[in-house]
Amino acid sequence: MAVAADLDRATDSAWDWVAEQTRAYLASDGAEGHESDGVFTLLLATTGRRTGEARRTCLIYGTAGDDFVVVASKGGADEDPAWLKNLQANPSVGVQVGPRRFTAHARVASPAERESLWPLMTRTFPLYDEYAQKTERVIPIVLLTPVAG
Repeated sequence: MAVAADLDRATDSAWDWVAEQTRAYLASDGAEGHESDGVFTLLLATTGRRTGEARRTCLIYGTAGDDFVVVASKGGADEDPAWLKNLQANPSVGVQVGPRRFTAHARVASPAERESLWPLMTRTFPLYDEYAQKTERVIPIVLLTPVAG
């Protein structure tokens, strides 16, 4: 079960540029890496479904009500990203948005929710449409709902 505190001790993404962005984000308490040219990113900590170890990555996000919205695109790859598989196995996640940290419940958007959220996210980051054309899979959208307490 990942919580906000796991952001400090989690293993970084295997993608070097994502790991570097994540470390800069943490070191600056979100001042560096949260916003770039109108695109906003958050840090996500999940629990490894096989290892049980905390894992972290940096993702572009949008918002819908109180929820934070992320896209499991993996650049249009044919398989889902590991972070998605991890949160499907254990939906408790740690999140950092700028300097704000919280524990959240993660879930994949329903088809009806996805229909309205996909245009929001492609306005946020237009390359998502290109990624969707590169793969046969329907790219999942994930809602991160902050947990009170």
